[in-house]
Amino acid sequence: MESTLRPLTHDFSYDFDALKSTSAFSALSMIKRGVERECLRINPAGTLALTPHPQALGAALTHESITTDYSESLLEFITPPESDVNTTIAQLEDVHKFTIDNIGEERLWPLSMPCFIENADDIPLAYFGESNVGKMKKAYRMGLRNRYGSMMQVISGVHFNFSVPESFWQHLATQKGEEATQDWISAAYFGLIRNYRRSCWLIPYLFGASPALCSSFVEGREHGLDFKKLGRGTLYLPYATSLRMSGLGYTSNEQSSLRICYNSIDTYVQLLREAMYKPSKNYAGFAAGEGGNFQQLSKNVLQIENEFYSPIRPKQPTASGEKPTDALALRGVNYIEVRALDVNPFSPIGIAKEQVDFLDVFLVTCLLKDSPEFNEDGFKETEVNLNRVVLEGRKPGLSLLQNNQEVAMQDWAKALFSQYADVAAMMDENYGDSRYSDAVKREWQKIENPDLTYSGRWLNKLLAEGDNAVLGRELAETYRQQIGDFSYHFKSAEAFEAEAERSFALQREIEAGDEVSFSQFISDYFSKEPAKKNA
Repeated sequence: MESTLRPLTHDFSYDFDALKSTSAFSALSMIKRGVERECLRINPAGTLALTPHPQALGAALTHESITTDYSESLLEFITPPESDVNTTIAQLEDVHKFTIDNIGEERLWPLSMPCFIENADDIPLAYFGESNVGKMKKAYRMGLRNRYGSMMQVISGVHFNFSVPESFWQHLATQKGEEATQDWISAAYFGLIRNYRRSCWLIPYLFGASPALCSSFVEGREHGLDFKKLGRGTLYLPYATSLRMSGLGYTSNEQSSLRICYNSIDTYVQLLREAMYKPSKNYAGFAAGEGGNFQQLSKNVLQIENEFYSPIRPKQPTASGEKPTDALALRGVNYIEVRALDVNPFSPIGIAKEQVDFLDVFLVTCLLKDSPEFNEDGFKETEVNLNRVVLEGRKPGLSLLQNNQEVAMQDWAKALFSQYADVAAMMDENYGDSRYSDAVKREWQKIENPDLTYSGRWLNKLLAEGDNAVLGRELAETYRQQIGDFSYHFKSAEAFEAEAERSFALQREIEAGDEVSFSQFISDYFSKEPAKKNA
């Protein structure tokens, strides 16, 4: 592979030798990562579990590591930021074990696209208690159901949180003759985000695992896709990589017109705020507080910032009641959240360490490369390329758009992987091993042989053995047994039980602290002046 991946062109913005001489790359051993894994609870028969969020798992509003997303049936497991990937994986295993041990006969659905759901109206909205904050979360989800339908909201994914250590920013800034202020760091993160968007198509190609879905997902919906049929009720596209990331999944025609800009934190915040206060004709028919009826939080294009779907987000932890845009405006970017990962069906916890190793290289390369600002056409290209790959990524001879020119996906991948190989070699010196170079070589094999991709492997398994529902149910049972046999690493069952009790106590405390009506709470939330830096 060494000769295969020699660079065609390199466009790094930083001098590798200079960075190496200042020990900059050693700072990357302190990269911090966290994982948020979503998964549906299902019954032994493979149907959606309609039971409430299990009491043993604690309060979804306040638990540190176990919550729900859109539905009571849709669990979300969260790990804190850690600099050791083995710690992150072990923490995720702990959360899975405690959950499996406390949900009776239910299982965890191991795929991104949902199990068989006979009636979308049966999908229960998540419940977060009777506090104003809890009611706001439920009203927001009611809005999602009315705007997009429940089926789209029970798709599962994996979010990967990534932050660069302060010492590495200092090295990069020094090389540019700059000071590593928060504004400079935010601008560098936005450069990473732009480069991520340019090469984001590679993530569903390598790690997309949803080439097929249950026919109940598209029942009664117009989709315009030429699905093939398999088994009793499986639909698939022969070359698809991630139907989760397609127009069937996390997309919205209303949002596609927003043109959210990634050229600077200021314009990003400004445009998101404008979308939160821009009336939408499409959503005007749903009540937003009239007579105390909340079918949504507002009648605007976005109810809140979290409604904006994107394969990557700049993030800053928020204080209680603080809007994400206010946190960004006041304190800048603290980390980025990669949102393009399907649930990995070949891992009982939905993600593998090997993926994390490659994502480290991928994101550091995005950070180190030149990152010109987007114009409208350049940004549209990123969306075109992503859509081509999620629908036809494994198609022989697939081409993508690069600077308004059609280029072979294989050629573009070859140029990218030559850069990844160089970055990986530098990062390996931190550990005295070849973990990152091995990750690059492993993923390059998928470029050469699409059958090695997750989507290729899963579709070939389907074609050989049966339909999606049957294999998903069987895999859920296999993983239930495997996870049940896990040993705890960092948190014992008793520690999880204590955390569940604390979460209920904290929820009661929040509920007791409310001093205004829910309608007034929502009015105050949206009428508060946007935060400004140094204000």
